[in-house]
Amino acid sequence: MSTPILSVENLSISFGGLTVIDDVSFIAPEGGRVALIGPNGAGKTTIFNLLSGVYRQDKGHIRLGGALIDDAPSRARIGLGMARSFQNIRLMPHLSVVENVMLGQHSRADRPGGMWAPLKLFGRSPARDEAEALLADMGLGTWPGQEVATLPYGIRKKIELVRALAARPRLLLLDEPAAGLNGTETAELMAFLDRIAGTGVTLLVVEHDMSLVRSLCDTAVVLNFGRKIYDGPTAEVQKDPQVLEAYLGPRHAGEDAHVA
Repeated sequence: MSTPILSVENLSISFGGLTVIDDVSFIAPEGGRVALIGPNGAGKTTIFNLLSGVYRQDKGHIRLGGALIDDAPSRARIGLGMARSFQNIRLMPHLSVVENVMLGQHSRADRPGGMWAPLKLFGRSPARDEAEALLADMGLGTWPGQEVATLPYGIRKKIELVRALAARPRLLLLDEPAAGLNGTETAELMAFLDRIAGTGVTLLVVEHDMSLVRSLCDTAVVLNFGRKIYDGPTAEVQKDPQVLEAYLGPRHAGEDAHVA
């Protein structure tokens, strides 16, 4: 059996005496598509902050490709193959599409001077050529020179994902990628994420849109009040009694539900 790209082992963290994540373990297999879901306040974003190095866990371990990364800072985790998108778009609106994608390349700099390599002032740089090729490969080659602020919201969401891909991740953390999108935009995003997964990048997705989760993800990990209550096939998650109780309450746990 191959080593999982991500292994979360008995992770716990408390804030001010309140336990927010309590002994959570799960894996993301190489090339897998894993959903991390649960009711509001379940601890999903906290897990992402622990994985990406924003917070340091009180207990437990995180392994990326088998390597222990408990003490690795955020930048080092990106360099080891982990990238993240956010629920709220964090592009530079005054920069062009290709310039935003080039920002994602900075995490690959192996020396201080390398930070400036993508910003070559005269002529074309290999970094710019690479960014434009990545945009074209992902179906976004139409807008490389256009200012991001002028583009539709759905396109900007895709550009943020391409910027994350510019770091050449093995694992991509997606925090509610469909938030704020209409039905058409969500369908386009689904196809876009499917294309990304097809390149071999492992996806870990926090998302409330269960139609997207069911279509995109093979397995689901469900949290409730910081504890894991389900870890298994996405197709079966809506039948699990603990999951139904978490979303509907104990009086309705026997009913069919649309887990969101």
